[in-house]
Amino acid sequence: MITVESLTKTYGRGFTAVDDVSFSAATGRVTGFLGPNGAGKSTTMRIMVGLTPATAGTATIDGRRFTDLPNPGREVGVLLDASAQHAGRTGREILTVAQRTMGLPRARVEQMLELVSLTDEEADRRVRNYSLGMRQRLGIATALLGDPHVLILDEPANGLDPAGIRWMRDLLRGYADRGGTVLLSSHLLHEIEVIADDLVVIGNGRIVARGTKAELLEAIGTVARSKDAPALARAMEEADLAFTVHADGSVHTEVGPERVGEVAHAAGLALTELRHADGAGLEEMFLELTADTQREGAAA
Repeated sequence: MITVESLTKTYGRGFTAVDDVSFSAATGRVTGFLGPNGAGKSTTMRIMVGLTPATAGTATIDGRRFTDLPNPGREVGVLLDASAQHAGRTGREILTVAQRTMGLPRARVEQMLELVSLTDEEADRRVRNYSLGMRQRLGIATALLGDPHVLILDEPANGLDPAGIRWMRDLLRGYADRGGTVLLSSHLLHEIEVIADDLVVIGNGRIVARGTKAELLEAIGTVARSKDAPALARAMEEADLAFTVHADGSVHTEVGPERVGEVAHAAGLALTELRHADGAGLEEMFLELTADTQREGAAA
């Protein structure tokens, strides 16, 4: 398990990049770490792996700091910047150096190249000639080389085509299902919500929301629709439920779908739609919670 407690990082003249951040990433689950560019995701992850010192607070993996792990690559796989790899080495050389450093069998290099679908020709090519997607695959191979039980990945889908993104999702889902812990950051909601079991949203260096997808959807509320929209609105009003009627005739309320269904049934109304306000609702929540740090507009 990854545990972050009251983590704070201040720079220079009082600029706070990470402000009293606390959350955990559980074993056997994928935790999505969401926030706009500049919200504090990368700084938090750099502190986790000992690259940036914290001003206050702690970040531990199974109760230990990353810098206290005797052979960290065997316990924690890390990918923070796929473009930071040695441009003059080949992909195979980079994996071989990591394999020898960790004291692993030589066969692990070929196993990882096959796992991430880098061909022999690509593996023997200098990294300076790699596309960003190939560098991401190499970075994931390096992170998985030591067969760690924890993965910390910062924007790993950057540069991947749609097939590559699907491949990465399947890989990480399988890893978590086998008992691994995955912390996966992104500034793109749709990239994360299809794979994440838990979501942590950061904005302006502070955690603004966290929970399972179902819990966040519950907070978003319910959309209901009936052929008799006025009657549905009256039933909601008589049940003393706060609601909003949209231009398309649908009703949006903060209570869950079960309660709305009960109200409609008691009023003898057939519902043509009853669902969590997911999809666009999650995106709207994300944008509202992180509006102050959305530098590129509606990036999610």
